[in-house]
Amino acid sequence: MTKPTTEQPTTVKCPTCQSAVIWNAESLFRPFCSKKCQMIDFGEWADEEKSIPGAPDMSDSDGWSEDQY
Repeated sequence: MTKPTTEQPTTVKCPTCQSAVIWNAESLFRPFCSKKCQMIDFGEWADEEKSIPGAPDMSDSDGWSEDQY
């Protein structure tokens, strides 16, 4: 015999507009509330308005090279 579940669904805030989003398989754009909010966020990443902090880029101009000396 299975118990009926009375758990509240997990909800998160849409990163773009802050509206509540139920986190389940039916929420196709999760964590976003809609395709529009998803595309706004993507545009901000593409325009480099958002970034993930990390180590600085190491390129040849910085004195780093894969060539053996």
